[in-house]
Amino acid sequence: MFGSFASSRFALTLRRLRGRFGISAPRVAVRTHLPWYWRALSVVVLAGASLALAGWIYDAGQRFAGFHQGASEHEIAGMRERIAQLESDLEGARKVANASESRLRIESTSQERLSGQIRILEEENVRLKSDLATFESLAGGPGGNPRLAISRLQILPGGGGQYRYRLLVAQTGDKKDKEFSGTIQLIATVQRGKETVMMQFPAAGEPVAGQYQVNFRYFRRLEGTFNVAAEARIQRVEVRLIQDGVVKASQSVAL
Repeated sequence: MFGSFASSRFALTLRRLRGRFGISAPRVAVRTHLPWYWRALSVVVLAGASLALAGWIYDAGQRFAGFHQGASEHEIAGMRERIAQLESDLEGARKVANASESRLRIESTSQERLSGQIRILEEENVRLKSDLATFESLAGGPGGNPRLAISRLQILPGGGGQYRYRLLVAQTGDKKDKEFSGTIQLIATVQRGKETVMMQFPAAGEPVAGQYQVNFRYFRRLEGTFNVAAEARIQRVEVRLIQDGVVKASQSVAL
């Protein structure tokens, strides 16, 4: 009885050993233990590879869609260079235009100056012709004792109450050897509001200014200025040639 029990127990133990180490035993996986830094390095490498793959896929998608960052940057750089070139050309064109404008302004100023000189010369020519005609008429007058004459009287307003006078004085006759020495006097009829007054230049008692003194033998052209109130209006001006307090000649003009 004891032998049968021992054999059964042995058989059970043998069966257990076969179940653990035999063909039907469960599989056991043997894994090698890795340090943490190797695992971290592998994660970093894997992440970098994933990012590179994602970048390649993004770049490929841009190329496929017709938009590439590198090409766009190249185009932008080319456009900026072109804009810089155009700005440089524009600045050069502006300098040329400014130089041309300055040259045209100088030419225009010179032309205006020449036109003014031509106008002055034409006026002087007309005045000389008129003086010549006056001299011829005086020279062709009747002979006899010398006498004084005033001609070509002009009164020109200058603004601000200032007036300019011009006239020609001459001696006629056969004997003109003696020089005339005297003064001229202007009598102006001036209207100030409703009042009309007579103004004398130079004024009575005023020392005779140089522009009113006259000395000549044959003829002389005289001109000068006189002033009235800015709001006054001159109606008439009479010019007198005076010697030793006696009026030798006179002429008047209405404005």
